Amino acid sequence: MQNYYSQLADTLASSLKLAQPPVAVCFTDSVPESIPAHTGASPAGCRFWQDAATATFATSSADHALCAIGVYTHNLEPSPAQQTDLMDALKVFGDLGYVTPQDLPLIPVLASRPKHVVYAPLAQSPLKPGVVLLVVDANQSLILSEAVQQVENQNAPAMGRPACAVIPQVMNTGRAALSLGCCGARAYLDVLTDNVALFALPGANLAAYVERIAALAEANSVLSKFHHLRRSDVAAGARPTIKESLAAFGA
Repeated sequence: MQNYYSQLADTLASSLKLAQPPVAVCFTDSVPESIPAHTGASPAGCRFWQDAATATFATSSADHALCAIGVYTHNLEPSPAQQTDLMDALKVFGDLGYVTPQDLPLIPVLASRPKHVVYAPLAQSPLKPGVVLLVVDANQSLILSEAVQQVENQNAPAMGRPACAVIPQVMNTGRAALSLGCCGARAYLDVLTDNVALFALPGANLAAYVERIAALAEANSVLSKFHHLRRSDVAAGARPTIKESLAAFGA
């Protein structure tokens, strides 16, 4: 299994020129003994996405204790303290006009209730990923969006707060989604800088996405050179036809 996911991860990383390796998010009711438990406290569940770029670990609801929003979107078993935190957070969000009562039904929540979430670099994923997360810039998102359109015959939705809602969105629909993140995730994740976003692919059909991503990345590379050549020719005063530009490009 690891060799299979390693090949897919390598293709994603090389085709998209990723700065961070793809991360696998896996849901399970039992954790194999070979997978270590997460240690230490995390300020938010989304922080696991960064930690999992270099390590494999299993989490339970207790590991998400400081992130009531993540417990809610991932439909983990909440503790009374987490329920209180969630209500307190929603009150603040409401007072700020950040999340209104009308918004709540529109925020995806995982349809199932898992006991554990396992995070890992995709290349080393010990379980079948439910979702594969990529940290991407606009150019990489372009290629991903084109690939999704070809695989799914539709465009991926672009989501806002909370960033963690992209996981249930993809799990529940079986379709890819773009998350622009949220102010919380951008505070907790060093890799989620202002010039990047998150793209989530469903693990169930990952190979089909990867195949199109590789092909479209190569096509975009070739076509970018063609368009730059045409731009230079027009800037120099020429008015080339497409056929003339193709001939010059081929030369």
